[in-house]
Amino acid sequence: MSYGQRLQEALDHSGKGRKALAEAIGRSVQAVGDVINGKSKAFTAENNAKAAEFLKVNSFWLATGDGSMVSDTQPTAHPAPAPHEAPSDAPGAPPDLVITEFDTGGGMDTTGRLLLDDQPGTIKSWRVTHEWLRLNVPNHTGIRNLCIVTGFGPSMRPMFNPGDPLLVDTGVKTVTHEGVYFFRVGDEGYIKMIQRVPDPHGDGVMLNIISKNPDYPPYPMSPKNPHFEVLGKVLTVWRSEQY
Repeated sequence: MSYGQRLQEALDHSGKGRKALAEAIGRSVQAVGDVINGKSKAFTAENNAKAAEFLKVNSFWLATGDGSMVSDTQPTAHPAPAPHEAPSDAPGAPPDLVITEFDTGGGMDTTGRLLLDDQPGTIKSWRVTHEWLRLNVPNHTGIRNLCIVTGFGPSMRPMFNPGDPLLVDTGVKTVTHEGVYFFRVGDEGYIKMIQRVPDPHGDGVMLNIISKNPDYPPYPMSPKNPHFEVLGKVLTVWRSEQY
């Protein structure tokens, strides 16, 4: 099996797309495609390690083909059960898609339990049509990476309120551009706007963590912080109004 074939197998195993991989390792989608199709050489050792970490496979297997694709110590659990189809209530209509909640407990393997402060209950699932997803969420890394997170805490008001449903793409594991991300620092979970800004010390970039609520000031975060982990990117927010 060639390097490109192993890379494609790793992509299929992870459920992630070429675009997400390209963003994770800092290469173009075309460059990733050329490697998969055998038009260019394998990734460098550094990019091979990044790709293996992002795709949750054994980096030695990806580079050489030796050993197993997933090592015994490599976490394989998805942070939420993958969305699944359910029969539509409308006779003759295509099946619906059930998108389930993010698992903050045992499904997170070696990373431990995730604590979400001020979470006023949870939304267990959404049931939508494939047409709704196509029209309202055209860009994501794959259906199997979608899950629901119930909004928690007041720091992102007025973007959303505690208890509001958020659609999250767990295939996004790095901050490549400004957006709202679901992340953890240690065992604490957060949902914040994140900006990439130049490191004042000249060492790459820093992340600026921003709340929409002005009562919560922004703060810096190094993407190299070993306790910082991006769990996904928020794609869609439904903001409730209380009457």
